[in-house]
Amino acid sequence: MIATASPSPRLSAGAALNPRPTAISRWLLFVATLVIVMVVVGGVTRLTESGLSITEWKPVTGALPPLSEAQWQAEFANYQKIGEYKQINGPAGMTLADYKFIYFWEWSHRLLGRLIGLAFAVPFAWFAIRRQIPRGYAWRLGALLALGGLQGVFGWYMVRSGLSEQVTDVSHFWLSIHLLTALFTLAGLVWTALDLRALAHNPNARPARMPGLGIVIAVALFIQLLLGAWVAGLNAGLASDTWPLMQGRFIPEFNDSRGILWAAMHDPFLIHFLHRWWAWGVLGFLIVLARKVRRIRRPASIAIHSAIGLQIILGIATVLAGVPLWLAGLHQLTGALVVVATTWCIHVLGSDRRSMAA
Repeated sequence: MIATASPSPRLSAGAALNPRPTAISRWLLFVATLVIVMVVVGGVTRLTESGLSITEWKPVTGALPPLSEAQWQAEFANYQKIGEYKQINGPAGMTLADYKFIYFWEWSHRLLGRLIGLAFAVPFAWFAIRRQIPRGYAWRLGALLALGGLQGVFGWYMVRSGLSEQVTDVSHFWLSIHLLTALFTLAGLVWTALDLRALAHNPNARPARMPGLGIVIAVALFIQLLLGAWVAGLNAGLASDTWPLMQGRFIPEFNDSRGILWAAMHDPFLIHFLHRWWAWGVLGFLIVLARKVRRIRRPASIAIHSAIGLQIILGIATVLAGVPLWLAGLHQLTGALVVVATTWCIHVLGSDRRSMAA
């Protein structure tokens, strides 16, 4: 807790009677940890083809799973109306027990989302009522809460895109919006927590600014994450189980009948190719970032090297092993950690005013 007998201009004038930047920072990092778990559970939900198992969106009553055999039969009957069941799982002989397995993953994913909402909203209200939020941060926390709500809405639109008899999967575009919103929220949580930690050490500390290099790296990483989401949405990880070649060649055959841009957004072979090789471009950007940060805060530099190195290794291993669930899940987990480490490094750079001026 920071003494407030002689508050700085940032903490005075009716903003906070007893600002607690350290406590709020720890709370935000806890929520960020829950978001990482959410991303991993969402990845497992996708890998087990469980995302369409719950065909209705009930934000409140949906928190409870079916509690009787009749309720299970009703849920299964709803699932049997969609294309995924009629074209794939039904002909494959899916039983009620099989359905319960995929239902568990989707229900867990949605339940975790509700818990994250509570874990954010309740402490936010507590800090706000007690006027413990430092001046200038209430709107940022409110924006993060809104992003969390938007994430849930995008999740439902993603599910709804696959609820018809004509399709057997969700839209990979909606899946990418859903995932990238979660990762953007994760970055926002970490960035704000780091700003608050700096404020706790120095009441006159200013929030970090986004440096020019940070913008370039954020765009490069965004492209890679977008491609990764499309790989997941189109099951493009299965397009090749060899590395570095695909189909015995460097550039695989792909459908370019509608143009290269369409292929880059729809063809699983080309998207897989772009995702596996753009990773090396991102690696180069992150090495530059890590080297610049090393002289300011070495642990952040080590974090980015470790995260991106492990991520590339796991990506290659996942392809060579045929996308097993545990490896693909680790790949998604490390992807979230890359976002955290990158956010940390860019924040360090944005906090060093001399570096930004140079």
